[in-house]
Amino acid sequence: MSSRIPTSTSVTESAVINAPLSVVWHLIKLQDFHHFWTKLEKSSHVKGTSHETDIVKWTFKDGTVLEVKQEEHSTIDHFITYSVISATPALSYTSVISTIRCFAVTSGQHEGSTFVQWSGNFSSDADAGVIEDARFKRKEALADLETAVAKK
Repeated sequence: MSSRIPTSTSVTESAVINAPLSVVWHLIKLQDFHHFWTKLEKSSHVKGTSHETDIVKWTFKDGTVLEVKQEEHSTIDHFITYSVISATPALSYTSVISTIRCFAVTSGQHEGSTFVQWSGNFSSDADAGVIEDARFKRKEALADLETAVAKK
């Protein structure tokens, strides 16, 4: 019998960002995440990859390096989907695919703001610690996004 605690392998966090969709969407490009996510030291395109593949290296301030591949992008529906294709140090799970979606808030007290949803679907070998870490990092990054657009 396994001593592993069963857990969901997905996470979704969201926030209402007090800025128009056009301002928020401008920052939702993998190579530009360092402009708002304070945990990132830099983000840049990986050279030498196919011109048909967008791969970006995220270098975090703690020394972690992730290479992420843009899987899907829609400027019409305002979302990007990306997967982690390599990590240093190695991840404790096999895979994750994440999506960030942005929606214009068109009525109510938050009219003119942007609703941002950041989800992640992990392989079944991700444990509860991985999921909670992902939840915390998304919340932190969404708060950073709010701060970044407030400065504009």
